[in-house]
Amino acid sequence: MDALVLAGGLARPGDRLYPLIPDRPKALLPLLGRPMLQWVLEALDAAQAVDRVLVFGDALETAHPWRFGKPIQFLPDGGSMVANILEGLRRLHQERPGLVLLVSGDVPTITGEIVDWVAENAHRLDAEVVYHVVERRVMEARFPGVRRTYVRFKDVEVCGADVNVVHTVLSQRQDDLWERLYAARKSPLRQAALLGWDLVLAVLFRRITLKEAERRIARRLRLDGVVALSPYAELAMDVDKPEHVALAETALRRRQAETAQAPSPKPDEHPGASP
Repeated sequence: MDALVLAGGLARPGDRLYPLIPDRPKALLPLLGRPMLQWVLEALDAAQAVDRVLVFGDALETAHPWRFGKPIQFLPDGGSMVANILEGLRRLHQERPGLVLLVSGDVPTITGEIVDWVAENAHRLDAEVVYHVVERRVMEARFPGVRRTYVRFKDVEVCGADVNVVHTVLSQRQDDLWERLYAARKSPLRQAALLGWDLVLAVLFRRITLKEAERRIARRLRLDGVVALSPYAELAMDVDKPEHVALAETALRRRQAETAQAPSPKPDEHPGASP
C-alpha cells in the first residue's frame, strides 16, 4: 500500500505552534531532537504494509537528512489539504489503483505496528473510505490531559483520527465533493448543509448511534465508506498545540526506554536462522 503524508503548512503568527517554530514548516518541529515528520516516516518505514511514500510540503526535502529506507518522493504543497490529497490520489491511480493511506505529518507517536493494523483493517472492511475514530476513554487513558474535540453519539463519544484510508478511484469523481468537504471542515453551518440538518440535530441530541450516522453520511455523500473504531489513541494524537509537545515527547521517551530494555533475540530466534 502507498501512503500520502500531508505535511504542508507553515507556523504563522496566531498559530499555537508559532512560538516554537516561527515561519517554518510545522513538520520540522523538534521532538526529542528529531523533526516531527521523521517520527512519522520511521513508523511508515517500519510498517510491512507500506511500499512507498509521497510527502506533500514545501521546503522539506532538503531541510533534514531524512532517514527512510523505502521509495519516497517529496512534492510541493498544493495550497490546501484537498489539493494535495487529489494530486496524490491521481498520481497513484494512474500507476497503481488501490487503497492508499492518508497520514498527517503531525502524528509522531504512531508506530509500524499501528500502521499495519490500519492497513489490515481497511482491507478487511473493503470500502472506498475507512475513517478511523478513537473513543474518548481510550484517548484520555493513553494521553492524560489531552484536549480533543469529541462528537457524542447515542452509544459512544469519539474524536477523529489522522491516519485514514481511501481508494484512488475517488480522485476520478466529477463532482465537487472534495471542495465541499474542505470548505465545511471548520464551519458548523456548512457541515449542516453538507450532511443535512436532520443528521446534525440527531447527533447534537444524541439520538443516533455511530453506525447509524455512518450509513446516513455515506448515503448522503454517495460514498462507499465506513467508520472504524481504533484501539490506538496514537492515531488521533496530532501535535498542534504547545501542550501536545510534552505529551508526545513523554510517549516517545517511554517507547525508547521500552525498546532499550527489550531483550535482544538469540541468533537461533531470528526467522530463517540456520539450526
